[in-house]
Amino acid sequence: MNSKKLILVIFAVALALFLMVPNLSWAEDGAALYKTKCAACHGPDGAGKPAIKAPSLISPEAKKLTDAELTDAIANGGKEQKPTHAFAKKGLSPEQVTTLVAYIRTIQK
Repeated sequence: MNSKKLILVIFAVALALFLMVPNLSWAEDGAALYKTKCAACHGPDGAGKPAIKAPSLISPEAKKLTDAELTDAIANGGKEQKPTHAFAKKGLSPEQVTTLVAYIRTIQK
């Protein structure tokens, strides 16, 4: 009976670590990607730069975008087909775009 409980505890801890560690690494990767790909225009905090017409990523309007819309904006330039975005054509993988979306959601809070 005790060995079964020990196995369950070990399994629970392993599962918790498995679920937590990738999320932590995505946050770090997202911050690094944001810094290299987005911060120059949208600012380090996502507030945007009106002088160059770079919109805020933390505005109420940006927060209303679905993950799919934000993904499309980053990967393909969104509805406006902005060539400055279209990062899928510039070498970002779908996983990296997803990581950026997740990071942007963290700075929106």
